[in-house]
Amino acid sequence: MRPLRLDLAGFTAFRDATTVDFTDADFFALVGPTGSGKSSVLDAICFALYGTVPRWGGARGIANALAPSANEARVRLVFESAGARYVATRVVRRDSRGNVKTGNAGLQLMPPGFDVTKLDTGLSPEDLGEVVAGTPAEMDDAVLEAVGLPYEQFTSCVLLPQGQFADFLHAKPATRQQILVNLLGLGVYEQVQKLATARAGRADAALDAVDRMRHGLGEVDDEALAGAAARVDAMRELAAGLDAAVPELRAARAAATDAEAALAGLDAELAELARVRPPGDLGTVAEALALARTGATEANTAVTVAEEREEKLRGELAGAGDPAALRLLQQAHADRKRVADEAATLADALAGADADHTAAVAALDQARAQAQRAGAELEAARTAYQEAQTADRAAALRAHLHPGAPCPVCTQPVTEVPQLPAGSAVAAAKQAGEAARSAADAADRLVGQRDAAARELERTLHQARARHEQLTGRLAELDAQLADSPGPAALRRELDRIAGLRRDLEAAGGTVRSAREAARRAQAGVTAAEQRLRGAWHDFDAARDGLARLGPPAADRTDVTAAWAGLADWAARATDERRAGRADAASAVTDAHAVVDAVAERIAGLFTAVGLDRPGTDADPVRLAVVAVERADAEHRRLVERREQLRELTEQRAGHERESRVAKALAGHLRANNFERWLLAEALDMLVDGASRILRELTGGQYDLAHDKGEFFVVDHHDAGLRRAVRTLSGGETFQASLALALALSEQLAGLSTTTASLESIVLDEGFGTLDAATLDTVAATLENLAARGDRMVGVVTHVPALAERIPVRFEVRKDARSSRVERTGR
Repeated sequence: MRPLRLDLAGFTAFRDATTVDFTDADFFALVGPTGSGKSSVLDAICFALYGTVPRWGGARGIANALAPSANEARVRLVFESAGARYVATRVVRRDSRGNVKTGNAGLQLMPPGFDVTKLDTGLSPEDLGEVVAGTPAEMDDAVLEAVGLPYEQFTSCVLLPQGQFADFLHAKPATRQQILVNLLGLGVYEQVQKLATARAGRADAALDAVDRMRHGLGEVDDEALAGAAARVDAMRELAAGLDAAVPELRAARAAATDAEAALAGLDAELAELARVRPPGDLGTVAEALALARTGATEANTAVTVAEEREEKLRGELAGAGDPAALRLLQQAHADRKRVADEAATLADALAGADADHTAAVAALDQARAQAQRAGAELEAARTAYQEAQTADRAAALRAHLHPGAPCPVCTQPVTEVPQLPAGSAVAAAKQAGEAARSAADAADRLVGQRDAAARELERTLHQARARHEQLTGRLAELDAQLADSPGPAALRRELDRIAGLRRDLEAAGGTVRSAREAARRAQAGVTAAEQRLRGAWHDFDAARDGLARLGPPAADRTDVTAAWAGLADWAARATDERRAGRADAASAVTDAHAVVDAVAERIAGLFTAVGLDRPGTDADPVRLAVVAVERADAEHRRLVERREQLRELTEQRAGHERESRVAKALAGHLRANNFERWLLAEALDMLVDGASRILRELTGGQYDLAHDKGEFFVVDHHDAGLRRAVRTLSGGETFQASLALALALSEQLAGLSTTTASLESIVLDEGFGTLDAATLDTVAATLENLAARGDRMVGVVTHVPALAERIPVRFEVRKDARSSRVERTGR
């Protein structure tokens, strides 16, 4: 896996959008102050691929991906693996509850030759290529397929994070062996062993299936084939015999059918002739028609008389006066009498109302005078009450006065205290005032009552006068209207005469309607009688038409009874003629059926001769013979095919036996793991040799790296070749050994890998500051040599200026108060 471009936004220290272009950075360094975000660049590469970062403590630490106060983080990595380019994208979001989850994850296979710089033009996700994975769950398998390494092995061999640089050095033998299996693609041999086992199983299953099929087919010998061929010949001879007999049978059946048809036709004619019977009520049809026509004439005459009577009364009623106008005059006479009576009554009421109003006005004036007197008395009582209160307060003050003391009212010195009065007049004045107030209130109420009564009488008087004037005007109008009236009695007599004419006219109308209804019933009787006559003729015509092919005589159309009698006589004679020839027709039918039975028996003999059942009465012998030939032929072909299938199955069985033996042998050889164990041993030897060479250079010849039974140890040449376990090394020595091993992994094993797990890049994120100047120079030279080969990207994260200056491409990471940013320096 070789990174080409990394885009960040909202990720850890990179709050603002940031792009790191690794396209031509074969040997680069990430430099910058502590905490600026150098390791976050490597974290983003790991997170884009695997969704987690080693220092986060697993997938639960995903909240660490968000920059401070950010709600979304986006990471997009374009990388190359085994000659193919991919783009991995992950988006992390914080929801409304504060939970941080992966909102989107995907892996796409980019088109060949895709220009990475086009990503700056705002391409849509659909333009980036084929979608390999579209969900976080799909990403695990897709990334493993593309990169060739799971997460734990990727962080041990490609991206070596802080604190885990020595993981491969200190790994357990089984873990280290699995890493080498993945890197070298040795898992393919295990897959081959499984496939061979599965193929052997399938071959055995196929053997069982072939044996079952062979058992189901049975044996087909020459005798069975010969018998089937003879059966085919016999069936063909049956078909040939039927070719001659069947036409004869058909001819006999046709003759029998014709004879039966002739007899049936004769019987049908006899049945038709027997149905010729005149209706039983022919004699009453003409009589009923004559009576109905006489009744209809009489009913029409009654209608004419009733209509003439009705027309006469309608003329007399038209010559009489207008009832509405007469009723208006009659109503006007009644209205005048009512209005005159009301006017006289109202005149008397006006006189009484005028007198009452005058009396009410006088009483009102008297009440008002009385109210004025009561008001004057109330005012005098109020004045006396106030004077009594004043005198009483002065007397109360005297009890507290002393000669020489100041007066509480005027503040002057009191020279002499007056004598107190005998009693107080306040109570008597108050009582007199209350009596005056009651008298004044009573007088005011009396004034209000009499004023209301006077106003009510005045309003009534005014309304009466207005109504009297209205009645006087109405009397004048009615007198003008009745100037030419003949009087109420004459009007009553004229209206009674008109009402009598109306009643007579209504009675005449009822008579007309009754007469017309009787005429309609009479006409309906005529129509019914005529219909019966037409029905008698229709029945006759139908009977004669049904016998037309037999040649009935012509009929007299003037008398239906005579016509029916002539047809019945003819039918009787024709019946006698046909009964005489029926015996010959029945004998011909019997003879024809005898011929049919003889030919059918001969055909049945043909079937029994070849071992077949006799055909049924309704069966088609030709079709049965064709079916028999086809079945015999099919049975012969089936036996031939079974014999061929047996031969093919025998050949298939031999092939499945060979395939099973070969697959079982291959699975047995691979199950022993000898080949894979030998390859792993060779790979580990190469890895240790390469790492030992690098370690000698790094340690000035002090240490060699060796292994025994999967465990690593060092040989200390400064201590008489002492073998030491790698866990006993100091921190600096452990770094040197781990670096040598990591460089050997990248340099030595990549050429042996046969899968996509090719180590196309290595990035070291570990403290080079622990090395002395000479060792640091050796490390730098080693890295330069590794990068100079051109087939591997080499990257380091360092704080050591001396090492950074020797690396051609540097990505300087700076951080301000808001966000980190990356700037490329160097060549």
